[in-house]
Amino acid sequence: MNLDPDLLANLEWVAAGFGVANIALLIFRSHWNYLFGLVMVALYFFVFWERRLYAESVLQVFFFAAQGWGWWLWLKVGGDDNQVRVRWLDWRSRWVWLLVMAAISINLSWVMAKYTTASAPYVDTPIAVFSVGAQILLAFRRIENWVLWIAIDLVSIGLYIYRDLEPTAGLYGGFLVLSLLGLREWIEAERRERLAA
Repeated sequence: MNLDPDLLANLEWVAAGFGVANIALLIFRSHWNYLFGLVMVALYFFVFWERRLYAESVLQVFFFAAQGWGWWLWLKVGGDDNQVRVRWLDWRSRWVWLLVMAAISINLSWVMAKYTTASAPYVDTPIAVFSVGAQILLAFRRIENWVLWIAIDLVSIGLYIYRDLEPTAGLYGGFLVLSLLGLREWIEAERRERLAA
């Protein structure tokens, strides 16, 4: 693909707009976040591919499937006022998730560096791997997903500035703020649900 630079810039801005709507709805545990997420990741596939961020681009394919799967899971569990219930992982599960994601990141980064023309494989690939983990935790409504997204957002901002994707870096700055709000909201929601039980 060789997209026109103006078209690429417009796609990036539209994807960013859908991303903001996706996260805003996610904070309040609305299943409608997934509709906006589907559009966002479809557009970002092309944006990242054009910038040779291959792991990020392929990650969008996963995200597209994960958005549909997450939407189905959230609709299945339902909730009061269209809001799903959330909870924490236990400590053992947290360590398992962290160690598995770290091991996959290290190995896959090496593969990307050796066998592709990826521009930043040791940054791009861990972002992709930890994003998969965060997306799975999100689908299962685990509060730790927000902690991972906060770390991912911080690293992503630097990567996107480095690759001249300023609107996307700005989006991830916004995602960082929204992720902090989401973490606070989900912690409070879990506490309210626990006290009401």
